[in-house]
Amino acid sequence: MVRRSRAPQAPLPQHAGIDPVRLRLPADPEGRWPAVRDHLLARYAEAIGAERIDAMFRAGRFAGADGRPVGPEEPYTAGRYVWFHRDFGPEERVPFEIGVVHRDERIVVADKPHFLATTPRGSHITDTALARLRRDLDLPELQPAHRLDRLTAGLVLFVVRAGDRGAYQTLFRDRLVRKVYEAIAPYDPAVALPVTVRSRIEKERGVRAAYEVPGGEPNSETRIELLEHREGYGRYRLLPATGRTHQLRVHMNALGLPLLDDPLYPVVQEQAPDDHTRPLQLLARELEFTDPVTGEPYRFESGLRLAQWPR
Repeated sequence: MVRRSRAPQAPLPQHAGIDPVRLRLPADPEGRWPAVRDHLLARYAEAIGAERIDAMFRAGRFAGADGRPVGPEEPYTAGRYVWFHRDFGPEERVPFEIGVVHRDERIVVADKPHFLATTPRGSHITDTALARLRRDLDLPELQPAHRLDRLTAGLVLFVVRAGDRGAYQTLFRDRLVRKVYEAIAPYDPAVALPVTVRSRIEKERGVRAAYEVPGGEPNSETRIELLEHREGYGRYRLLPATGRTHQLRVHMNALGLPLLDDPLYPVVQEQAPDDHTRPLQLLARELEFTDPVTGEPYRFESGLRLAQWPR
């Protein structure tokens, strides 16, 4: 088996907390791309336009491994690496700050607000938890060990050094992290709690909502407990044993207890600008694990609170 050589380090610095795009030029046995520009036009012209690509060449925004600008007429070489920064479109800033619950030389535990994406994706690029923390804490290698839905608030574990990331990701993969969530949903005395829900959840690419497959082999598990109830609503503790997309929201909806202010369950609502006054009532409240590097036990608790529960 032939192993691909390790990619060289990016020659361009981050911009607004975002890494440059790394492109490895693919094989071209048919000789379709005599020059680097020919391949970039074939790859990106439909998305951003040939004029924009040429303007980026003129500005020296494409760089090779040595950091020098790549010219448009340079001969195409399969396997060569090219780096560049994308143009970032305007983003509406999420009007909530991200808190830091813990920071040391290995990890950062952040308290992510509702509506803030964990990592750059789609239309959320520079105003994400990762980009903000990289800029604010001056930690360019920072990476998340797991992900938290954009609409969910609460604790997210980040790793300071890229070389340590695998050890912390393994904790989540092997289910060695105890995660506790809190949610607000309707109260129904007919729903017997506590209960452990197991089901098969599937999520199709390009489809906003996940769904359960009746009779399918379970791939998700959540324990659901009622903490208290009043005025027709309950405050619930959710303990996921797995981490499927939208798992907690799907399981609560399946019990007839959809989370308050959920735009997808039970009914997928038409996409609209975020209403920051009505966040999804779901909070990642606790993270507990044994540090894989030091062996030290950790337990962190969010300082955020769900706004819809009367105090």
